[in-house]
Formats: sequence, structure tokens, C-alpha cells
Amino acid sequence: MSKRLGIAITLFSAILLSACGNNEQVTPASGSEFVTEYLTPTRVVLTKGLVSDSELFLKPYVGQVSTDEPDVVSFSPGGSVLLDFGKEIQGGIQIVRSLSGDKAPARFRLCLGESVSEALSDVREEESTATNDHSVRDFEISVPWLGVAEYGNSGFRFARLDYLGDDDEIDIVAVRAISRYRDIPYLGSFRCSDERLSQIWQTGAYTVHLNMQEYLWDGIKRDRLVWIGDMHPEVMTVGTVFGNHEVVRKSLDYVRDKTEPTSWMNGICSYSLWWIIIQHHLYQWYGDMDYLQEQKEYLAKLLDNVISNVQGSKEAYQDGRFIDWPSNDQPDVIHAGLQALTVRALEAGAEMSRLLGDGSLTERCAQTAKAMREYVPDHVGNSQAAALLAIEDMMDAGDASDIILANGPEKFTSFMGYYLLEALAKGGRYSEAMDLISKYWGRMIDLGATTFWEDFNYKDGENAARIDEVVPEGKFDIHADGGAWCYVGLRHSFCHGWASGPTTWLSRHVLGIEPVGIGFKEVRIEPHLGNLEWAEGTFPTPYGVISVRHEKKADGTVASEIKLPKGIKRVK
Repeated sequence: MSKRLGIAITLFSAILLSACGNNEQVTPASGSEFVTEYLTPTRVVLTKGLVSDSELFLKPYVGQVSTDEPDVVSFSPGGSVLLDFGKEIQGGIQIVRSLSGDKAPARFRLCLGESVSEALSDVREEESTATNDHSVRDFEISVPWLGVAEYGNSGFRFARLDYLGDDDEIDIVAVRAISRYRDIPYLGSFRCSDERLSQIWQTGAYTVHLNMQEYLWDGIKRDRLVWIGDMHPEVMTVGTVFGNHEVVRKSLDYVRDKTEPTSWMNGICSYSLWWIIIQHHLYQWYGDMDYLQEQKEYLAKLLDNVISNVQGSKEAYQDGRFIDWPSNDQPDVIHAGLQALTVRALEAGAEMSRLLGDGSLTERCAQTAKAMREYVPDHVGNSQAAALLAIEDMMDAGDASDIILANGPEKFTSFMGYYLLEALAKGGRYSEAMDLISKYWGRMIDLGATTFWEDFNYKDGENAARIDEVVPEGKFDIHADGGAWCYVGLRHSFCHGWASGPTTWLSRHVLGIEPVGIGFKEVRIEPHLGNLEWAEGTFPTPYGVISVRHEKKADGTVASEIKLPKGIKRVK
């Protein structure tokens, strides 16, 4: 590993796993990866009413309230303060109150937000799309006299505190965020000559890290659930950054055990297909035959169910038909996507059935997939449909790339965008793919994102205000006025793991690291720098971490420094 890369990894880990100021970390209990970190606000966004000395909230709190607190923030009735903790976190809020003449608990309203707009909105407002769905983020609290209390459990960056008392002035010593995350190393890394792409890789990694709670969630504010289809990009990112982590298998098994194989996971047929695809991916990367053996009975029944929903050469699912939300009212796109995903799942199922010794099921999966390849649905000029067909070699990747590039970032979605990038790579359009990553995911960062969003309409970003500011007159409110489908307005999740696709894509295609065969015993390293001058990074494997650095020479060729762990062979 180069000295520069080692320094970058260390610095990035420090940024992710600490706050922007001086903060306190609580060591996890024995055997647990989870830690709790108390974060000091980085900024007072605004105050309303009579709130004195609010800048004192930016001073580190020592963790113990005393009977003599000289530096306090005083709230008069109607006083309110909005604090910024500098980055999205998963957790709650700690409030410390000092000595006062009135020993009664003080009444406040606490409102958490992933944006300034959300933190300033009340669930009670008729016109607001703010919700308490899945996590309560707008509620009244009682703060004890000369004491410390902790409240809330949500995904947020901003916190608004409103004093609801009628007559007494209340003194508050500190308000800190409580960040809860897994204290695990970032084994994978990526840096390149384009700092914007480096930042996008890091933001995708952090987005998934926050969602690695007891299970692998899709969002830390909403939905905080295990959605198997959403998990596929997340699983790829977990493997790219953290390696073979147990949260993936735990989440796959959870939904398996909650769903009969004759039903669809999460009520969506494509999500059961994604479960099959993820199982195959895990075996390819880690070669864990014991874990695959545990899936044998369920997998066989599920594959039978998939085959029963194929009529001749066409998919014919009767319910739960879904690819992604923006295509939810486009049956032709859904049909093309399901056709491609079914082929992929059946071919993966054939290989896994062979490994598990079920020759009959192997043949049935292979034959059904072969028949389905004889029918290619119309992509109707849709980027998502074209990408999924191209990835499965059911459409020319060059033609699919032309469609994707013609539609541009305006037709990207944060979930399916990953598969559009994969199709562009298959078509050899690496520079164009990096340009789209910079435009689409980079625009979220331009708007103040520290994690990637459930969805993002690229055009909406043209005249949008940043999420870390009060929306000026004449600017579009990207949170309150954006969104669609199930994520209208402030219900929209601003930390959604399915949006992390560029992290995996950059490591796989720019660094060029890809396993060959089973379990990373062999690896192919074929960098694609496009317009980059250099790129370097690391990639976790069952044998240790691969380290690479690629530099473009004056004649356009690429010189590479590659360090492989013992047990891995490089192949062409």
C-alpha cells in the first residue's frame, strides 16, 4: 500500500467514525461491534425568540453536569434553536439541563431532520409532508432539572429544540447527538485524481455503513426495514468496503424465515429473484459452501415457484410486479426488467443447484432460462430496461449504452443507476459512466448531502437550495417539494443504502478488481482510468486486502503496482 493511500484511509476513517469537533465515544459491550458516540453540534443554523448565547452549544461538553455551570444557553418562552451536527447519523439526542429554582421538568419539542427544511417542519402542519413513519422524529419531551436525558432514535443531521414553557426561563448546558454505528474498519478504499469521484465513493460507503444496524436496513429514518431488492446494491458495497460481514447473511436469513417460498419476499416478485442473485453472489465471492447448503431446501422450492411463473419463453408473474418506483406505471419496462432478472436468477439457481447436487432442478432452471433467452422484450427506449437486458447479454451493450447516454442523468435513479453504470461498463463506456456518476451523485453532494438519497430527480437540483440552509425565496426546496410515489416530500429518505452503487462500480471497474471463479482464489485486475491520471485503492477478500495503484503514462498506457495477499493468483 502506498504511503499516500495509507494516510487517506486513516484520515477517512477518522472523519467517518468521529464528529467534526471534540466528542465522546462509549466503548461497546464485549462481543458487540456497536458503539455510541456523542457529537457536539458544528453550527447553530438559526434561533427564534429569546435564546441567549446559543453559540455555547458548540463547546464540547465534559459528560457530567454540575451544580455550578457558568456557561448555559437560556431559553425564554417561545425560544427555539436549530442545530447542525455536520453529517447524517443514526441515533438520538442528549439534552443536559442545569440547576434552576424550579425543579419541575421543562417541556420542549424536539424535531429531528435530514434537512433544514425537515427539521423546521412539524408533523402537525396540514400542508407538511413531514411524518413520524418508522421512527418518531417530532415529539414533545420533558427535560429534568439538574439532569441528563436522551431521546429519539432516527436518521438525522439537524435538530430543532423549542421551549414550550409559559413563564420560566430554562437553562440548558448542552445538546449533543447520539450516534450509534458499528465500529468496523473500512478495509476497502478508493482515491483518484478526481477528488469529486473519491468523495462520491466515500459517501456511498458511509451511507451503507449507517444502514448496517442489527440488520441491513434500506434507510435509517425510513424505512428501517430489510427489503431484499434494495439490499443487492448494499450487499455489493458491504463486500467492497467491509468484506464478508455477517449482517448480510443475517438479513437474508431473516426475510427467508419470514416468507414462504411459494410467496414473494416483501410481497414483490423481483425481490425473491434478488434473494437468489445475492445468494449466488455471496458464494462466488466467499465460497462458503456450508452457508449455501443451509439454503438448499428453501432455494429449491423458491426456484420451483419462479419456474411456475414462466409461460413458454416469457415471465408471467401475477402479482408483486416491480422494478423501481419511477417505472412503476410503465408495464413494458417492468416486463423487460422481470424477463432479464428471471433469466439471471434461474442461471444462478442452476449453478447453485448443481453445487448442491440437485441435477433435476439444475436442468429445469437451465432449460427455462435458455427458453427465456429466445424472447427479448422491447426496452421501449427506457434506460433501466435496456441496462438490465444488456447486463444479461439479451441486448447489445453498445446499443444499451447509447440509450442510457442519450437519456442522461435525467433518467437515472439512485437505485437502478447502479445497473445503468454496469451496462455502460459492459459497453466499454467508462469515461461516460464516470461523468454521469460525477453529475448525478455529485449533484447530491453539491446540495449538501453527506449520505445518498432514496431517489433524486436530477432536473430538480438545477434551482434547488442546499439541504443545510433555510430555502431562500425563489429556490426549489429539494426535500419538502421533491419526491414522488412513496417518498413524497419530507418523507423522502436522505440516507438510503440502495443509492451506494458508485462505490462498488468505481472499485470494480476503475481499480479493475474482479474475482474469477469461486472465493477470490483467482482475480482479474483490469483498470479503466478513462480521463483519470491515477487511481489507487484496496479491496477486501477472504485472503486479505488487495492493494493497487494505477498511473497513466505519457503514452496513454497504464502502469500498475499490485499487491496480492498470499493465496490469490492474478489471471488475465
